[in-house]
Amino acid sequence: MQFMLLFSRQGKLRLQKWYVPLSDKEKKKITRELVQTVLARKPKMCSFLEWRDLKIVYKRYASLYFCCAIEDQDNELITLEIIHRYVELLDKYFGSVCELDIIFNFEKAYFILDEFLLGGEVQETSKKNVLKAIEQADLLQEFVVTVSTITEELPVYNQTDTACSP
Repeated sequence: MQFMLLFSRQGKLRLQKWYVPLSDKEKKKITRELVQTVLARKPKMCSFLEWRDLKIVYKRYASLYFCCAIEDQDNELITLEIIHRYVELLDKYFGSVCELDIIFNFEKAYFILDEFLLGGEVQETSKKNVLKAIEQADLLQEFVVTVSTITEELPVYNQTDTACSP
């Protein structure tokens, strides 16, 4: 996979993950062009299209489009399955995911994607294992926040202050 884009029906980019090195200018150009192309397609049209030297695979879920660019020789149906699996992971984590979940918890959406895909390839096929890793990361984050809160509340003693001064 070259990249994955999530965007709304209004064309607002909600998430982007690039697995190939491109300049920011080129990324913006590709994003603008692809969003316009996908949004211009009718709902009954095929979810695959040839674009430049890549294949674009996309799927709409509610108000979000999930769009992936793959190599010409890659399998489109597997890519659709990858998109669907990512949506299932988001659904499990957020409990019926919506666009606002992605907007306000984008770091979690990226983290889930990173647990699932690595370098544009499926890293873990088991939803259960991905969700377990995310749950462990959440617990670790809660622990770190709790520890930092406790340490901030502890009094700080100055070296010159001594409890047993003569």
